[in-house]
Amino acid sequence: MTDPASAPAAPASPGFSWPAGSRAAACFTFDVDAESAILAADPMAAGRRSVMSHQAYGPRTGVPRLLGILDRAGIRATFFVPGYTAERWPAVVRSIRDAGHEIGHHGYLHESVAALSPEAEEAVLIRGLTALDAVTGQRPSGWRAPMWESSWSSAGLLVKHGFGYDSSLMDSDLPYLLTAGAAGRLVELPIHWSLDDWEPYVYLPDLSGSGAIASPADVVARWTLELDALVAAGGLFNLTNHPFVSGRPSRAAGLESLIQHARSIDGLWIATCDEIARWVAQLPLEPVDDRRPELPAADGPG
Repeated sequence: MTDPASAPAAPASPGFSWPAGSRAAACFTFDVDAESAILAADPMAAGRRSVMSHQAYGPRTGVPRLLGILDRAGIRATFFVPGYTAERWPAVVRSIRDAGHEIGHHGYLHESVAALSPEAEEAVLIRGLTALDAVTGQRPSGWRAPMWESSWSSAGLLVKHGFGYDSSLMDSDLPYLLTAGAAGRLVELPIHWSLDDWEPYVYLPDLSGSGAIASPADVVARWTLELDALVAAGGLFNLTNHPFVSGRPSRAAGLESLIQHARSIDGLWIATCDEIARWVAQLPLEPVDDRRPELPAADGPG
């Protein structure tokens, strides 16, 4: 295992600090996609009962197992829930709420919004909000783009509808303030593909994955290296798991060992996304004003 003290420190971010006594932060997050992620990619998959059962494992079996792990560890997590999942599995989503965990917005039918018009994207956002409100009675403070594919309109729409943070971008080790044009700003909690369980574990014929399913021992070792390095760098460890993926026994056991390791690290603040975002929002940070790249003219200098 890498010695956390040996990793290079992150570049300084003027005005950034963690709460007193903390040198880094970690949030354990779960995207409760269930059937929605597959149906968004291929609506015809609804007729494939085995495929649908693969996805139903998440709410039916994975969520209860993961809630038990979090309860034993005494930590709160963030569950990003598509509106369709809330409608199809309302008792499961309420069990997450009742266990004291944060519920975030994750689209309606796990739609990629990158190619949508702002109007169509806003309609999806509202439909997901309506579904979550009907099931949980709570309004989420955070959003994670389905497929991690946000658009250049997403930040403005999130601010317009009262969200405090996004967790969809990959350009920093630290949380930061993101401008949303004239709408205002919100907190960004960065993620990365290397800290997601889908890539090493998921295989669905004709739908996702290569069939090379990794060992949980290897996956947890990789995540542990990144956790230790991010702690040394003073950054945010933002892990994404899916109940239908990491809710399976050996993977859940590996995740539990990772959580135990995180809890043993001096100065690591383990919190929900909302808690971290609220801390960052009051820091004296200069917002990042990111703009869509303008492509050069085709007849430019060559």
